[in-house]
Amino acid sequence: MACALPPMIVLTLPTGHYIAGAAATVALTGVIGALAHRLPRLEPRLIAERPVLVPETLTSCLSFLVLAGLVMVGLYGSRDPMHNLLTLTFWSLLWVGLTLASMLLGNLWRAINPWTGPVRIVRAVIGRRGSAGLSRLAYWPAVLGYLGFAWFEIVSLRPEDPAVLARVILGYWLVIFAFAVIEGEDWLKRGEFLTVFYGFIARIAPFWLEIRDNRARMMMGWPGAQIVRADPLPPSAVAFVTLVLAGVTFDGLSKTFWWMGLIGVNPLEFPGRSAVMGVNTAGLLATWALVAASTLGAMALGRWLAGRRGGFWAETGPWMLSFLPIAAGYHGAHYFVALLTGGQFAVAALNDPLFRGDNLFGLSDYWVSFGFLSDLRVVTLIWNVQFLAILGAHLLAVILALHLVGRGAALRAHLPMTALMVGYTVLGLWLLSTPVGA
Repeated sequence: MACALPPMIVLTLPTGHYIAGAAATVALTGVIGALAHRLPRLEPRLIAERPVLVPETLTSCLSFLVLAGLVMVGLYGSRDPMHNLLTLTFWSLLWVGLTLASMLLGNLWRAINPWTGPVRIVRAVIGRRGSAGLSRLAYWPAVLGYLGFAWFEIVSLRPEDPAVLARVILGYWLVIFAFAVIEGEDWLKRGEFLTVFYGFIARIAPFWLEIRDNRARMMMGWPGAQIVRADPLPPSAVAFVTLVLAGVTFDGLSKTFWWMGLIGVNPLEFPGRSAVMGVNTAGLLATWALVAASTLGAMALGRWLAGRRGGFWAETGPWMLSFLPIAAGYHGAHYFVALLTGGQFAVAALNDPLFRGDNLFGLSDYWVSFGFLSDLRVVTLIWNVQFLAILGAHLLAVILALHLVGRGAALRAHLPMTALMVGYTVLGLWLLSTPVGA
């Protein structure tokens, strides 16, 4: 009951060579890119254009009905997390699967957002057209929402308990629904953490959909093409991005032998989450503070070395966009094994959604299997996929930083950020390869 999904595996591969090679690659890319006369062009290209066939109001309302059904399953279905459709759908398919899909196909959350349709309908029925000024809070409500979610996932006692998860989801949906009815559906893009998270993650996708004036335009471009066209991030959005980085970092760190040794816990006799709630809460907040301080500090040092004065946030906003690939890449690498394992349970739960012995897909009784984790070739392949996700994300981040800050800036202006990204590369790969306890 200590983890929401099956535990990760202990990799016994020569990861030191991988980590050193990745660090050198990121460092050389930063230096060569800063000295180069030309950077890769990140221009989008139109693939197809057509009228919108299914309105978002309809898909959102259908998503809300599915969510309501899952909440009912969570409240009244099996209390076994590995057999309850709500737990497996939320943690495996939504939090991991949808995130990975959004990195490839753009903002898929927009069509299944369970608030948009109900909010539109209720505001139309009651004749509500104004707002209450919540937009002045910028992204801070989403920051608080993500912080609460990260604490629930990493620190709280039973994030995998179907009934607990159902109550949290229901309560959160009602709060966001009330705010959105008061302020308007556009507030969700800044005030609701899942909408903000998927919107940011989708910006690295090589394929994405743009909807304007009831026309859908399928676009294609190099990963990050949307980022170089995006508006600079305000301070509240910078706080959100650093929190996403900190959350997934501490999620990996809190399970390592190193962290457990630091807080005085035997990783082979883990006492349970209740024994480490306080120290892990402090660890989560401290990690966020360290990520924010190191990121903003590297930016400030780069500006100082370049001789720039004043307008810190005006330059930090664009530069911070380059960290979106790092957040997305490490999220995908960190949860990749969880998707391969927990995803099987999710499919099995869909095969028997009410846990009554149904077999909708005709699966065998022993369909779920972790045997592939005992095959060295498969484990090596898994590690290489994770390695490429981390390395590719940091290389893209370096290229985007050069685009966003300006290739004309002095090399010394880019060195602090390049050094920071090298450090993040090493940390991310170490977290994936070091032994974990719980």
